[in-house]
Amino acid sequence: MNSLKSSKCLILAFMMALFALTFTEKAGAQAGETPRFVLGIHADLVSWFGSDNSGISNKGARPGFNFGLSVYRYFGPNYAFSTGISIISSGGRLVSSDTTVFYSSDAGKVLKMTKVNPGQSIVYKIQYVSIPIGLKLQTNQIGYLTFFTDLGLDPKVVIGGKADIPSKSIDNESAMEELRVFNMSYHFTAGAEYGLGGNTALVLGLRFDNNFLDITREKGEQPVDKITHKMISFMLGVNF
Repeated sequence: MNSLKSSKCLILAFMMALFALTFTEKAGAQAGETPRFVLGIHADLVSWFGSDNSGISNKGARPGFNFGLSVYRYFGPNYAFSTGISIISSGGRLVSSDTTVFYSSDAGKVLKMTKVNPGQSIVYKIQYVSIPIGLKLQTNQIGYLTFFTDLGLDPKVVIGGKADIPSKSIDNESAMEELRVFNMSYHFTAGAEYGLGGNTALVLGLRFDNNFLDITREKGEQPVDKITHKMISFMLGVNF
């Protein structure tokens, strides 16, 4: 069932990206602009959780990475539609003030339950495929520099999830029973491009993502909550 849901969500995300690419290609053609392709490596990602339940709290951020290919279709000298695809590895650490249960399943899909005592942390490690759709705004070139911002939405599909429970000596336990397959975030990026000649430029920037849908599923006696996922990444890339 999880595999079927994941496939449907991934197909939906790709359909949205395909629509965006088709629309922006027409816009770019009308404006007479040559599409610019950007290959970016986004390193040093840091992520953490947020909760609307006072009994569930985030306890520390976790490092990760974000690797992606971005595509920009310009419809004016300083404006472009943006899309692409990214592989994100991130996570966070949750602690409950009450006794809770962690659900997992083995290769045979046998459901397992682990009781987690109050104050004991569960460390989640999550992998997403993300297909952002946004709008890029940039300044005219000043010397060798062009400053830009990018704002938009990011449909995400969870392609992997593991968890550690240090108090139970549990490492890399499957967490897919705990995670919702589909999520959505908004992003805001600010940075600068340093021209190297022609369309080639180095890109440096700072990006903030906020997954605003609940990333966890409630099972059995687990507390009802909404766990959001926030990420900051320092971007390093190349435009060509």
